[in-house]
Amino acid sequence: VQLQASGGGLVQAGDSLELSCAASGRALSNYAIGWFRQALGKEREFVATISRAGTMRYYANSVKGRFTISRDNAKNTVYLQMNSLKPEDTAVYFCAARNTVTGAYYVRGDDYTHWGQGTQVTVSS
Repeated sequence: VQLQASGGGLVQAGDSLELSCAASGRALSNYAIGWFRQALGKEREFVATISRAGTMRYYANSVKGRFTISRDNAKNTVYLQMNSLKPEDTAVYFCAARNTVTGAYYVRGDDYTHWGQGTQVTVSS
């Protein structure tokens, strides 16, 4: 499966953005999806994950209550709605996929086998 992340941009603190992760090549419904981010000079960190059917979600504490991950398997797309953005959310955001036959989700980057290119999110104060 090939992944294409989009929707990043430059916004002010408190604004919202919606990122999209579009898949091609395989049906996204077979994959658990995760969003990760990497700020300049920092390690990649987990943001959110969703199970293949969308029934299970899990968030990093830093984004819980502000970000929402969702998916539309009919459109082969996963979304990350980001509200109340803060300057510390500035990073390159990546989506990743892991083929699974269960309803599991994954928080470790090493658990994912397919990665999209990143999309830059910059939040000014």
